[in-house]
Amino acid sequence: MASKFQSRLVGTIILVAVGVIFLPDLFDGKKQHYQEQFASIPLQPETIAEVEYETIPAPEFAEVDLPPEPVTVVIDEPQRKEAVEVTAEAIEAANQPLKVEPQPITKPKVGNQDSAWVVQLGVFRNFDNANQLVERLRKAGYQAHVFPKKPQQGDLARVVVGPDVSKQKLSADINELEKLTGLKGRLVRFNPLNP
Repeated sequence: MASKFQSRLVGTIILVAVGVIFLPDLFDGKKQHYQEQFASIPLQPETIAEVEYETIPAPEFAEVDLPPEPVTVVIDEPQRKEAVEVTAEAIEAANQPLKVEPQPITKPKVGNQDSAWVVQLGVFRNFDNANQLVERLRKAGYQAHVFPKKPQQGDLARVVVGPDVSKQKLSADINELEKLTGLKGRLVRFNPLNP
């Protein structure tokens, strides 16, 4: 025969199991059941039996005799009158592909390459860090950029402030930029062909 402790333990387990299984259903209250309501689609649309359709006749093609060359066309407008002659050579010339000679690449003047300066603040491997620094500099009122604009795999991001024609103005801003960013900038020439 089982001891009193074993009987109480079994009874307690049964009561807890009944409570866990059935009590949540009792305390949930009235449950709402949702049913989707939809309208049925008719199988075949209703048609009107007496609809008349008109048939379109097939187009007729006529033989056209072209006049001998050259053809003269006269355009009559109230403000201008103009006569145009069309010849076989003109038609052939219009059908030929247009030949365009490539223009030589012009380099900027030597004085333009040396006329601007930038402050290079740093070179970053992570473009997100470089873009965050640029945003911080722009909020402070500086003209900041990240180069290259469209990075490739393995490129490094250069953060620069400028360009500016005044070398003295940028050299005076280096101390303020160091206080703002904690980076020591250096003054370099700006090359517009390879920024």
